[in-house]
Amino acid sequence: MDFDLAPPAGVGPLRLGMTRNAASSALASLRDLSAVSESDQPGRRVFRPSGLMINIRCARDTLEAIELARPSVQTDRVLFEGVDVFALPAREVVRRIGAFTSLEEDPDDAASFVAQDLLLSFWRPFAADDEPQEEQGYYFSSVLVAQPGYYDTPAQAAERLRNGS
Repeated sequence: MDFDLAPPAGVGPLRLGMTRNAASSALASLRDLSAVSESDQPGRRVFRPSGLMINIRCARDTLEAIELARPSVQTDRVLFEGVDVFALPAREVVRRIGAFTSLEEDPDDAASFVAQDLLLSFWRPFAADDEPQEEQGYYFSSVLVAQPGYYDTPAQAAERLRNGS
């Protein structure tokens, strides 16, 4: 199954800003009933047979972020503008997505990248750009799509509230 990242809207049936109940139902629709994982947490996390993990984060009864973790087999793909974010080396993902939007290295973690204008972030535990055998550092491990304000500091959140956005 293909999962298209569509920031700032969401991923598949999961739409940022939907209610917790609607998000829980949408998440459940992504579960493969023929292979339910013991690691699933209803209303929070689903593991598909490929190993793809889909995790939702809600606050104030609203879906604010969707995280997908790299599958162990490629029967599920996670795409952004046609770029398979887990099948390609992290360096190549950064290069290709950088053609669509500004993608910057996280100042606190050189193995992570953030497209602030899209509220899209990519993470891996460490960078091993030249070592394909180090899969956890060579490929991204997870991608997160979030709603506006997700990365705000307390001061930025207060400013957002003052401005009514």
